[in-house]
Amino acid sequence: MTNETSPRLAPRTALVMLLIVLAALSRLLPHPPNFTPVEAIGLFAGAWLADRRLAFLVPLLAMALADLILGLHSGMPVIYSLIAFNVWLGLRLGPAPSAVRIGGYGLLAATVFFVVSNFAVWAMGAGHYYSQDLAGLVLCYTLALPFFGWTLAGMAVYSVLLFGGMALLRRQPGGLAAA
Repeated sequence: MTNETSPRLAPRTALVMLLIVLAALSRLLPHPPNFTPVEAIGLFAGAWLADRRLAFLVPLLAMALADLILGLHSGMPVIYSLIAFNVWLGLRLGPAPSAVRIGGYGLLAATVFFVVSNFAVWAMGAGHYYSQDLAGLVLCYTLALPFFGWTLAGMAVYSVLLFGGMALLRRQPGGLAAA
């Protein structure tokens, strides 16, 4: 006997949430520095979760779960704010976004992530690695450039896996065509 008043997740919503959690947990696997799903899961959640509260909540909770295992750090408020920004961008992708739109938004998300997170590293002093002047800021961004390449690669791979996977599922007979 089922409880008719209990809320049930639509299959698409449950699938999207599962994909986001799995992508976030992939941070626990060995990977090159900054080659993570962080930016892509925000875009994906914003694009595919119709409930805006879930769109923000699911990726943030998935990241928090992974961070509990990996370790908490002082930069988490900035990183989580950037994930929320990526969800906001994802909300603007529209239904069934094209590969070009996903790529453009992905590039924007990864660039904003790079600029803001490295500014935060510099502004917080980062263990006194960088002087708190223009030269220190330039050094911070310069040393971070190689990591930006991995960020872009992570965005590309995880966007293809998430958005491409969803596109394939929607094309399956009896699949998520109505989603």
